[in-house]
Amino acid sequence: MLNIDLHTHSRVSDGVLTPAELVRRAHRNGVKMMALTDHDEVGGIVEAKEEAARLGIQLVSGVEVSITWARKTIHIVGLHVNEKDPLLIDRLWHNRDGRKARAERMGQRFAELGVEGAYQGALKYVTNPSLISRKHFARYLVEAGVCPSVNKAFDRYLKEGGPAYIAHRWATLAEAVQWIREAGGIAIVAHPGRYDLSDLAMHEFLNEFRQLGGVGIETVTGSHTPDQYLEYARVADRYGFLASVGSDFHAPGESSIDVGCLPDFPCRVNPVFNHPVFRAIR
Repeated sequence: MLNIDLHTHSRVSDGVLTPAELVRRAHRNGVKMMALTDHDEVGGIVEAKEEAARLGIQLVSGVEVSITWARKTIHIVGLHVNEKDPLLIDRLWHNRDGRKARAERMGQRFAELGVEGAYQGALKYVTNPSLISRKHFARYLVEAGVCPSVNKAFDRYLKEGGPAYIAHRWATLAEAVQWIREAGGIAIVAHPGRYDLSDLAMHEFLNEFRQLGGVGIETVTGSHTPDQYLEYARVADRYGFLASVGSDFHAPGESSIDVGCLPDFPCRVNPVFNHPVFRAIR
């Protein structure tokens, strides 16, 4: 199988590398096709495409849209979207609007928990102020010695239901799938194994996603355990979904899998890069 990574992040959202640096790292790791999928933002794609063209990598225009479903935050990846579509850009802007106010409330919550200066500390890691996120707080907690790692910061403070977690109302599932499709892309459920959903709720979610026009789920991803690779490959087969693959890379030494360092699918699946939208870039 070609080295393909269809879920990565740059500093345009909550990664630490510029889009060009990310592409160069992917190239060093042997990547032949990759997608830049920043959170609710497509502003880094032009830079990524330019560097990818120089290095001979096929760059897929992508985005990771935050949604609220059953009071849970879930992420939907859009692949092969038109990053210059003004309607998509406007919709994403509205979806990320309110992050600053949420972050300020999180800073207040941390102060109540005895962690002073968390908001200002998180801002040091932010390149795009409209996209301040829990990841930026987590990095500050590591820097300040409050937590030993980003993952531990999420486990202790920032996960849904955690003491510093502040809920935010994102787009609906229907809106996210519509935005992606109207921008020429295909919708993929990001790392389904990460969500705290019962088996029944997951079934309802995947059925709704399919009925709205969603076409795939991530199976092999840096956000899944090796056991979940096979579990969600089977889920993809059961629901008739295409299987996607992506490291969910954010930063060297922070992400569980480096960009382009993913294993093969654990069993026979219908991979997402067989979808017709990929023919135009192959």
